[in-house]
Amino acid sequence: MQELVIGVVSSLLATALTVAAGWFGLSWPRRILLRLLSRMTGVGVVRSYATQSAANAELVGDLRSARWVRVVAGRGNELTRDSFQELWRSGGARLESVKVLLPDPADPGGWLRAREEEMRRADPGFEAGLLAKQVSANLDYLTAVAARRPEVDVRVFDSPHSLRAIITDRVAYFTPYLPGRHGRNSPCLVFAEGGVMYDHVLRVFDQLWQASPDRKPPSDRDGR
Repeated sequence: MQELVIGVVSSLLATALTVAAGWFGLSWPRRILLRLLSRMTGVGVVRSYATQSAANAELVGDLRSARWVRVVAGRGNELTRDSFQELWRSGGARLESVKVLLPDPADPGGWLRAREEEMRRADPGFEAGLLAKQVSANLDYLTAVAARRPEVDVRVFDSPHSLRAIITDRVAYFTPYLPGRHGRNSPCLVFAEGGVMYDHVLRVFDQLWQASPDRKPPSDRDGR
């Protein structure tokens, strides 16, 4: 009982200090407390960002030092931007493989249309079919990258668009997609390898990857 009371009190204190650090704009106390709570709970969270876009600066460094990379995304715009450019140009000396999962633009399960309906509440520019067009463009880009880089493999999936995950052999960037909010404006958590959540996010990716072993981007289907 005494250990339980101490645990509850310490968790409440850590939460209060984290909030106070946020009020004063201090990031280092927040990170220290996150790591402390991570060790206490086994969850493995080491960093948190108010928005996914705020994580990009540190994402570059994690990709640069990665031995392997796994990505599942609902659209894939970030894969064509600065965060991934060094990876696509040369990769790190340690890089062995990159696996990318993007939605199937044909949308057999209707998941793209469902996500468009969510987004239209906040962004009226999301007309029917726009998301599929954006995914197709990103798939074409990645297919061209994969043609030059044998360690890069791209597949498409058909399942709910509920998250973005960028996983390396050391960390996992996890963004739960919120209804009516762009992924870039959704919160992002970073989990360290060996933690419960890192293992879970990697397992979700592996299940999606195994569920679409023969699926190829449209350019491959057309023989281009």
